[in-house]
Amino acid sequence: MSWLKSMMEKEPPEPANPLGTVVIGNIEPDMHDTAKEAVRKALKRAGFKTVDVGKSAAPQVFVDKIKESNANILAVSVNTVPAKNNIPKLDEALKSAGLKEKLIIIMGGAAIKKEDAEAIGAKFGKNKEEGVAIAKEAVA
Repeated sequence: MSWLKSMMEKEPPEPANPLGTVVIGNIEPDMHDTAKEAVRKALKRAGFKTVDVGKSAAPQVFVDKIKESNANILAVSVNTVPAKNNIPKLDEALKSAGLKEKLIIIMGGAAIKKEDAEAIGAKFGKNKEEGVAIAKEAVA
């Protein structure tokens, strides 16, 4: 029932003085955005500006939004095995764009484990509370 409650939550207001900027989305071909939306709203409530790339976003879309928004955090939702298989492409796109060392990367979702995130130097959050805690720690 908690997933239903989170879906019905109102959109939090934009923070006046954001703690940081988070680009968030589901990597392609993942179309499951319930968990991503819960994390996005939690980050926004915690004082972060969020830039949502949506569902099934290609690695280059993440790169473009990070550059455009000058984000310091990337949050990626990975809920399917095909999406998990695209993590190396995202990692390569971030490296090629010179963004990898400038970002904190947070990953979570049904198809990914802590070891998967750590393999590309990302932090793993198993729920929205952990995602917010990692983001706050990153900007502290």
